[in-house]
Amino acid sequence: MNFTREDLTANTVRQVEPGSIRIGDQLITENIVLMPDAVLRGLHLHNFDKLSVQDLEPVLEAETEMLILGAGWCSKLPPRELVFALARRGIAVEIMDTPAACRTFNILISEGRRPTAILIIIEG
Repeated sequence: MNFTREDLTANTVRQVEPGSIRIGDQLITENIVLMPDAVLRGLHLHNFDKLSVQDLEPVLEAETEMLILGAGWCSKLPPRELVFALARRGIAVEIMDTPAACRTFNILISEGRRPTAILIIIEG
């Protein structure tokens, strides 16, 4: 899936497909956390079904208006305890497939908002 929207930031998602994502001019082949001004790599994001609040601590320290969980190539629900832990911290969460998460992220940053997206590119 290609995105043709004008680049508003270096962290605009330009293309996403199973196994890779293009952010600006950078091709990434791992699961990432995407923010308007940063890309975080190397976090424990290998299994969406087992994500915990501890896995997301570096993400939760950042200032964000909304957390978008891109669950891979089909929609699925994260662990219940993760959703409850985020709610206890007052963090709004939207869960969708990764391509939809990328589109939502692009729309929100084009509106001047500060979302954070956890994007599962490689499932497993």
